[in-house]
Amino acid sequence: MPRLKQQWSSAKERLNFLYANGRRKHYERKSFIHWFLRACRITWDCCAGISAAISTTVRASKKIEALVDKAAALVNSKGKAAFAEFRKEGSEWWFGETYLFAYDMNLNVLLVAAFPENEGKNQTGKKDSNGKLYHDEFVKVVQSKGSGWVDYMFPKPGQTQPSQKWSYVKAVKVDGVPALIGAGFYPE
Repeated sequence: MPRLKQQWSSAKERLNFLYANGRRKHYERKSFIHWFLRACRITWDCCAGISAAISTTVRASKKIEALVDKAAALVNSKGKAAFAEFRKEGSEWWFGETYLFAYDMNLNVLLVAAFPENEGKNQTGKKDSNGKLYHDEFVKVVQSKGSGWVDYMFPKPGQTQPSQKWSYVKAVKVDGVPALIGAGFYPE
């Protein structure tokens, strides 16, 4: 019987040797186990990636909710005077792609830190790139639940191409007038 610890010039030569010497089942079992372990590893890696993405999204959403809740408390106590603090880039209120916005219940823009050119404009009936009336949705959410999440397409600061955005909005009183305040994040 030939030696088993032989050097093989190719995988095909080794396979032929194993078939010729009745070791085919052992080889096939090892191949299946190797394949199965690789498949498990790939699946595990994919699940770990999905889990990491979900974990990142959950952390971002909790951070946004905390930011909006804190801003709402400030607006309820200081009114429009709080907006000056919200407009400071690099502050706790506006950092990276996260900034605060506020609307009255008629969808007049009271504050959009990253897009001040929109302040004073009415957003009734404006749609995102998918046709969603997301401003109107902000009002519906705060009127029905007091606070909640709205997803839509919106460009990141400094860009014109829309990206998916999730915003958390909350009902407030700005100088005694019903309004909403919110902030969002881009899950991509």
